[in-house]
Order: sequence, then C-alpha cells, then structure tokens
Amino acid sequence: MLPKVDFCGAEISRLIVGGNTISGTSHISAELDAEMEDYFTTQKIKDMLFRCQEHGINTMQMRGDKHIMRLIREFRLEGGNMNWIGQTAREMMSFEGNANLMASYKPALMYLHGYSTDELFKDGNIDEIKRCLGLLRKTGVPVGLCTHMPEVIEYSEMHKWDIDFYMCSIYNIMVPERQAQGAIVGNEDPMFVDSDIPLMYEAIRSVDKPCLAFKILGSTRRCGSQEEVAAAFKECFTSIKAGDAAIVGMYPKEIDQVALNVKYVLDALSK
Repeated sequence: MLPKVDFCGAEISRLIVGGNTISGTSHISAELDAEMEDYFTTQKIKDMLFRCQEHGINTMQMRGDKHIMRLIREFRLEGGNMNWIGQTAREMMSFEGNANLMASYKPALMYLHGYSTDELFKDGNIDEIKRCLGLLRKTGVPVGLCTHMPEVIEYSEMHKWDIDFYMCSIYNIMVPERQAQGAIVGNEDPMFVDSDIPLMYEAIRSVDKPCLAFKILGSTRRCGSQEEVAAAFKECFTSIKAGDAAIVGMYPKEIDQVALNVKYVLDALSK
C-alpha cells in the first residue's frame, strides 16, 4: 500500500488524485476537454475515487465549486472516505463566501488557486494575495498557496506569509511570452518547457514547509510511453522531500491509470 505522511495534521497518501480531468481541464485541447466531460459522469467519477481508495490513495484534490462539492457529498454518503484538498474557484462572486462554503464540507486542506496567486503576484497586488490567504485562515482549515512560479515561493518565504503548505507546479505556465505564443498557435504546448522542472523541484527542497507537486506528467506531455510515465514519477519522488506528496490527474478510459500510477510511486520509493 502507498505510504502516508502527516501533512499539516492530516494523514495523506503520497500520491493524490487530482481534479482537473474530472472537471474537463486537459491543458491539451478543447476536444479533449469535452471528451473528459463526456466520460466523467458522476458515477464514473465515484468509481474512480473508490478505485483510488482500494489502492491506498486516500486524498483527492478538487475545485471548490458547487458541482464538486455536490459530488463529494454523494461520494461520502455512499461510503467514500478520502481527504479533500479544496481549491478556491475563481468564478465565484465572493472569495470569502467560497472559502466559507468549502470549509462547511470539511476539507483537510484549502489553498488559493495558482492562477489567482500568480496573476496577482505579477500585477504587484501582494495585499490581495494576503487578504485571500487571511480569509482562508479564518475558516480554521490549514492554508496553502498554489503557484507555478518559483519566485512566488521565494517571496513568500522571505516575507513570512501566513501559510501552512505550498502547491507547486513543476511547469511555469505563467510566463507571458509563452502564453502569447500559445495564443498564436492555438494550444498550450509552448507553455510547457522542460527546463522549468529542476527549478521548481529545487524550490520545493529549499523550504521547510510541506509541498504538493503537480503537473509532474506535463498534462500528458510526458506520457508517450509507460516507461516515460514511470520515469516522471521516479524523478518526482527523488526530487521532493520525504514529507511531500504528488498530485496526478487520472483518466482511466483506456487503461487502469490508478493501479499503474500507484505501482510507479511504489517503484520510485523503493529505489
């Protein structure tokens, strides 16, 4: 079974199932987004979560929107018992209202959405980041800061922001020039640059706070073969700290990704 760690007071598995796929966010194409939405009926989502439980994944990371919270309620009523890491939903009219509603569903952890963090940081709106973190803190749930930018972590540490953990994308998809190029070519490929990977892993190791690494498979860009997938897991678990974990979105339409991903984590940790 997967090893677990004490993460801000919650016992979480070192592999966490991510929520982008079930919300139809592929970071590949509109066509794949739609395919994921069609595949992930409520029943199929619950089936995947129960499959995760069978293989020792006891934690899920998902958006704090009404669809997901309704899903979590149903999953729990049917016997599901997984920690929920809640991501703030940018479309909600009130950040405070969103935070309080999420807290009512008893998440293990909550965090400020990475796009929100990074856009505010690039605009120099540090006060708004701190305001949002303060509203999350008021809920009594452990607070995280999500980012795609190592410099955000460095700044947060330097200024001692009141947070408990970091959510860290190993790809910096917030570089303006890359975003502009992506708009020109009509996809996000230019935003995924492999030279980012060691920089974020270095940032993760540089802080004492626990971290959750995500986008370790590059939103399928590192999934050309099962050997490539296994290598990405090995790279991750030899690069993060012993108390850290990884979040991976899963889409088991063709193969049992849950079982395979657990195997790759166990193999990586054994070596």
